[in-house]
Amino acid sequence: MSSPTRMGLSRYRLLAVAAVGVLAVLLGLLLFGNLNRNLVYYLDPAEALAQQADYGDGRRFQLGGLVEEGSVTTTADGVRFTVTSTAGPDGTTIPVEYRGSPAQLFGAGIGVVLEGFWRGPVFASDTMKVKHDENYRPPESEST
Repeated sequence: MSSPTRMGLSRYRLLAVAAVGVLAVLLGLLLFGNLNRNLVYYLDPAEALAQQADYGDGRRFQLGGLVEEGSVTTTADGVRFTVTSTAGPDGTTIPVEYRGSPAQLFGAGIGVVLEGFWRGPVFASDTMKVKHDENYRPPESEST
């Protein structure tokens, strides 16, 4: 038969292992449980058009692609341009109306991720992120 001290240690170990297990599960839920809500995906133009009915009720989503050459026009409250797919020759384009001041590096041929919603056939956006390379080029100084 086991001594009372030995049984107390066994219970203590069992409780300690159970407590560590519960803490590990809680820590895992805390760190990874809400990960899907924190990840933000964007749709390319082909995906956005295919899912337009799902987002037709004014739900916001992100649209990513390249700003089409020759499509940028300035408006009173922002810019209008066309976004095209970044991958593949599918030729899918979406007209965009962006309200606000565009990002400093914004221009034709650059990658953008926009947040907004469908307003008929046009994607209405108020948030813009531009993609740029890591190469810094200082402005050319004027020769005097």
